[in-house]
Amino acid sequence: MSAESRGMILLVDDEPEILTALRDLLEDEYDVWAANSPQAALEILLQEPAISVIVSDQRMPGMTGDVLLAKARGISDAESILLTGYADLDAVVNAINLGGISGYAQKPWEPVLLLSVIANAHAQCHLRRALTTEQALLRGLMEGSEDGVSFKDREGRFVRLNAAKASALGGVAEDWIGRREIGETAEADDVVLSLGRNSQTTEELPMPEGPRLWQVTRVPVRAGDGRITHLARLEHDITDRRRMEARLHQAEKMQALGTMAGGVAHDFNNLLTAILGSLELAVRRVTGDERVERLLRNATLAAERGTSLTQRLLSFSRQRDLAPRSVDANALIRQMQDLILRSIGDGIEIEEALAADLWPAHVDPDQLELAVLNLCINARDAMPAGGRITLATRNLGAVEEGLDLVPGDYVVVSVSDTGTGIPPEVLSRVFEPFFTTKPIGKGTGLGLSMVYGLAQQAGGVARVTSATGQGTTVEMLLRRSHEPPKGR
Repeated sequence: MSAESRGMILLVDDEPEILTALRDLLEDEYDVWAANSPQAALEILLQEPAISVIVSDQRMPGMTGDVLLAKARGISDAESILLTGYADLDAVVNAINLGGISGYAQKPWEPVLLLSVIANAHAQCHLRRALTTEQALLRGLMEGSEDGVSFKDREGRFVRLNAAKASALGGVAEDWIGRREIGETAEADDVVLSLGRNSQTTEELPMPEGPRLWQVTRVPVRAGDGRITHLARLEHDITDRRRMEARLHQAEKMQALGTMAGGVAHDFNNLLTAILGSLELAVRRVTGDERVERLLRNATLAAERGTSLTQRLLSFSRQRDLAPRSVDANALIRQMQDLILRSIGDGIEIEEALAADLWPAHVDPDQLELAVLNLCINARDAMPAGGRITLATRNLGAVEEGLDLVPGDYVVVSVSDTGTGIPPEVLSRVFEPFFTTKPIGKGTGLGLSMVYGLAQQAGGVARVTSATGQGTTVEMLLRRSHEPPKGR
């Protein structure tokens, strides 16, 4: 049995016989310390904080018992019992006021009565220390936790809440004591209080900087008789975790699609190579029949378009051989102006926002040109009534939060439009091969896939931001080159 459960008693008396008699009475149930002077008792209290009860004589040389217990109160939280052979009412009152005694006994003592007084004092000290420990643990949990922790009464009013929860509510803890929340989360609290069962839900809760996703655990707190008296609520912010899970899921999906697309592209490429070879031989053998020659030319053009599609698939799956080198993205975009204008037609305004101090990018210039052209055509299609396309570049010296990139410097090439935007349910799928919202025959669903594959194969990443009715921006983050740009 531990000293804490047995209890540790300090006996103080200047008469050795009294100390011996008290030790004999108590040592079967308690660990007993003995001091023959008040000074020795104070030294023991400094060394043994586990002492739970002090039993002190009143009349001792140098210091009376009531004065000793008053001094002991400053260094120990032990319960105090005053023991005296004289009916000294003033000493008892003084001990109660200054020493906080929990019991008083006369000499000679009745053993059963004295044991009962000491047992009650030890139990009181043990419970108080346990409560103090629980309060300290709870205070440490609430003050040190980044999660929102709160307690409510049966009426849903806050009785305790930590700084994290108060911050989520937009204030400090003191402002919310005695107040109720409103809205769905408060209604969910009431349900748990009425049903008496634990609950764990995922909820979007408002924050001063915007809504966040939280895992909310509700636990009804019961009194000793089983009645529910309070509700404990723990709120853990899982917004970032869900975003990471979504990014991981998207990366895994794109990797699987890339593997599939690469296999399909290789098979089609082999078939198209055979078809083009056969068509070339057939053209050589057909002379003088213009109709047949025209049909063969049409077939060749269709097969070549198929080859172009397979090359886009290979770019997406990162299985196409690229020729990356140091490229001045600003110069490439400026050289494309005529090509872009011819491709998008009238009614579209082209705007440039090119960084003056742009770093060179490590990328295949032909594929970058094709990617920019594809993005401009997509932007045009998103603005049937006309609008503005912005071609922009910038340096990114530190990887932004949420990007799965190797730390380092990147060059950002972006194409923005003022079009209809992309709905949230579509946004997560725009880079998938063959996924398109355009009518049949108007798009292959491979333009953005090629952009994604180019950025990935160049060691970077492609990303899109959009909102319905607010336009779309597609960015390619390309690794920085530390060599001077090379010509085409």
